[in-house]
Amino acid sequence: MATHVQVVLKQDVENLGRSGEVARVRPGFARNYLMPRGLAVLATRNNLKQIEHEKAVALKRLELLKKEAEEAAEKLKKVVVMIAKEVGDEGRLFGSVTAADVADALKAKGVDVDRKKLIMPEELIKTVGTYEIGVKLTAGVVAKIKLEVKTAA
Repeated sequence: MATHVQVVLKQDVENLGRSGEVARVRPGFARNYLMPRGLAVLATRNNLKQIEHEKAVALKRLELLKKEAEEAAEKLKKVVVMIAKEVGDEGRLFGSVTAADVADALKAKGVDVDRKKLIMPEELIKTVGTYEIGVKLTAGVVAKIKLEVKTAA
């Protein structure tokens, strides 16, 4: 009986390897854990070809998504969001501008962005002024939008 078998990982497995890599594991681990969960297949010539093909397709899909995200980022770069808030002494806002406020203002402009995808400044926005807000898009692309906080008249 073999002491180790080679498997091709179909998904990332902690402490073992990343998707598409060939790993040497004990037969029981492969038979009882990796294969039933769909995490790996035996490293045969056909399985290796199939995994390489899937990698190539995934890479092309990722390139397409990245291109679309960059186009969306160019469109978002031109967007300027204005939020009017009540202001107290010395130009300080009553409360602060939150990600939900920015998401609502973007929705009013016809841009639907989840508030969780907004990258707000480190400090809370509590003063009138112009700020740059990041928007996380797919494939690691981050778009920048301009936020102008003004006084409510």
